[in-house]
Amino acid sequence: MSEPKPSADVPEPSPAEPVPAPPRKVSLAKRFRRELRVRALLVFRPLLALLPWRLAGALGAGVGRLAYFLVPKERALALAHLQLAFPDWTDARRKQVARQAFGHLGRSALEVIAVRKVQARLADEVLLGPDETALLAAAKASGKGALVVACHVGNWELMARRLAHEGIDCATVAREAQDPRLTRLLEDSRADAGVKTLWRGRPGLAKDMLRLLRDGGFLGLLIDQDTDVQGQFVPFFGRPAFTPRAAGDLAVRTGAWVLFACAHREADGRHRVVLRRVPVPETGDREADALAVTAAATAEIEREIRLRPDEWVWMHRRWKRQPDSPERPAIR
Repeated sequence: MSEPKPSADVPEPSPAEPVPAPPRKVSLAKRFRRELRVRALLVFRPLLALLPWRLAGALGAGVGRLAYFLVPKERALALAHLQLAFPDWTDARRKQVARQAFGHLGRSALEVIAVRKVQARLADEVLLGPDETALLAAAKASGKGALVVACHVGNWELMARRLAHEGIDCATVAREAQDPRLTRLLEDSRADAGVKTLWRGRPGLAKDMLRLLRDGGFLGLLIDQDTDVQGQFVPFFGRPAFTPRAAGDLAVRTGAWVLFACAHREADGRHRVVLRRVPVPETGDREADALAVTAAATAEIEREIRLRPDEWVWMHRRWKRQPDSPERPAIR
């Protein structure tokens, strides 16, 4: 079967476009807290970036573990989600993993802030094994481009930088931050490492994605969160989870390779990239084939979370939306 090729005049595919959400009213107190956090980040980020990389990570881990005790709402969500995913665990183990997950998130954030310290030797800090290197080479040689289905497991920002470090034309699709100053900060940080950011909701997004794939580039899509995009319900830890469908739709439409990717932290503080190819069915039923890709990629994510549950964002409302079923209420 011949592979369909995207062209510049193809109309934008709706699955890649966000579903508009109704505007939310934000209280004055909440706006004040947000402004305080943004200003603190803008003031302290240049100082934190001067820290040695390992020290920055250790500091971030400490801040993350402290946050576990300071944010009761997020702590309760993490514990509730861990109970759903691992009902056989003891309460003590769930609390331990939740604390570790908060620490991991803090460590990852500070690693990214101080990453310039190791950018020149990134290949020594974020490791690619021979199998992953061969898979990347094959995907590049295909000329079809690749959809890198990623997730919030390990340090996903370092993983993207590592792929760009291999000379790959990389871009990632992301949602803009609530504050435009943070959006610019994130965009500049990624661009500094050779990773372009395509912002959801901006005009021409779908054409930019198709153009990148047509030119043999790699497009990163995070699919492990329930967000305001078009999606499909697929199994995740035994429950339906509303999952962005753009990767599956684009794979079926363009013939691009689909690669699952994440980067786990190792005991010595370095990171190791996990990379596997996700099969794309060719039954001729585009809806069914796209759903199969979404489900297969989500299964890969679950596999890695089960291996390292301390490296995922359990405080996210992953099962927020549920199909109409009284047996499976959404967590509020």
